[in-house]
Amino acid sequence: MGDRAKLMREENVFKLFLRFSIPAILGMIVQSLYNIVDRIFIGNIPGTGGLAISGVGVILPITFIIMGFAMLFGIGSGANISIKLGQNKKDDAERIFGSGFFMLVAAGILVTIIGLLFLDQIVNLYGADDEIRSYATGYFRIILYGNVFNTIAFGLNNIIRAEGNPKIAMYTMLIGAIINTILDPILIYGFNMGVEGAAYATIFAQFVSFLWSMSYFLSGKSMLKLRKSYVRFSRALVLEIMSIGASPFAMQVAGSVIGIFMNQNLSTYGGSLAIGAYAAINSVVTLFFMPIFGMNQGLQPIIGFNYGAKNYKRVKEALKVGIISATVVCIIGFILIQTIPHVFINFITKDPDIREMGTVGIRRFMLMMPVIGMQIISANFFQAIGQAKKAFILSMLRQVILLIPLIIILPKIYGLIGLWTAVPIADGMATLLTILVLYYQIRALNKAEENYREERKDEIEEHVESKLGINI
Repeated sequence: MGDRAKLMREENVFKLFLRFSIPAILGMIVQSLYNIVDRIFIGNIPGTGGLAISGVGVILPITFIIMGFAMLFGIGSGANISIKLGQNKKDDAERIFGSGFFMLVAAGILVTIIGLLFLDQIVNLYGADDEIRSYATGYFRIILYGNVFNTIAFGLNNIIRAEGNPKIAMYTMLIGAIINTILDPILIYGFNMGVEGAAYATIFAQFVSFLWSMSYFLSGKSMLKLRKSYVRFSRALVLEIMSIGASPFAMQVAGSVIGIFMNQNLSTYGGSLAIGAYAAINSVVTLFFMPIFGMNQGLQPIIGFNYGAKNYKRVKEALKVGIISATVVCIIGFILIQTIPHVFINFITKDPDIREMGTVGIRRFMLMMPVIGMQIISANFFQAIGQAKKAFILSMLRQVILLIPLIIILPKIYGLIGLWTAVPIADGMATLLTILVLYYQIRALNKAEENYREERKDEIEEHVESKLGINI
């Protein structure tokens, strides 16, 4: 632990950010290829028009909830582990690891059972009509079969990163995505399995990622050990994990709820093909946002460790580096989306109606992209320092509090264009409120830094007095 702790405390913050974030960014981009590659191949299945990708598009917001449970216990465990390691409490970190692992397994099994029992009702709730229902249910049923392995693999990936091994975490996602990309065309076209082939490719890749993650902890290479005696339900530890994991979990659930409203309005104002256009837009947006999420993952252990060690100066430096980097990426993405949106949409699907809807929609959808990076990084910052309530509220601003009313109201006035426009309005308002909250938090950090300096000064003076026998 010594070398990694020294690295966290002393390495140049920007270099440390690159060290942790680049593998995380590459891993997240690769991870996003799971869904994007599926949609590319599905969107080009001969004879289905745009219905196949529309069917999978219905499933997208459902997978948000599924992934939410992995985030609840995976990110929650990782953030707490980083703080405990910063406090030099390795045993406490391993206890959190054990309880987090137990909950990942339990959540994965529970979600699978509920999903299979209420499969048809869930698919109908999320807007599947008679044209696309068979595609949606066929894909979703198979995805549920592999859910346990995906939940565990995602959670372990966050813990690997929290203990200071971002490259291993990247390899976990890289292996799965490569396997998925290879198997997709073989199963979809070679074996003529269509949408279900894409689903089988995904769950097999997730299973391999699970095996890789488990082998890392069971082989003795990891700093933290998965101790059998710690793998159990501990109410206190689970609540501690959930207090931080609640924010990303809520974001995923909110995204799923938004999906219900979006799909229902898309069906009303644009039909099944509009749902397909939304799926294509989400694929492109996800690809651009993955670097930001990767930065978040890279920043989390840096901020959490140094916050736990009371090194507030490095905490602020890491936040500044993250915001600037995310903003640069978002500005580049904004320019590309506004100038050549058709290039990205065409890459997802060749259906002319979906391409036309998607090209118009994505330009409006991402009007506030230049400021979103700052909002996402800031919300994650509060999560990393253990302020779960603030992280939760800031996350909910974009996803629920501001967006749902706009999704309900604007389409009634402006139709499909109003639906696309609701997102940037919510993004802009959420960013302004986030800036205000962050301003007061920085002031609090400055005060905490001053107090800590005074405490250290008093401790040094007392130590000198005791050694020399004099008053300073």
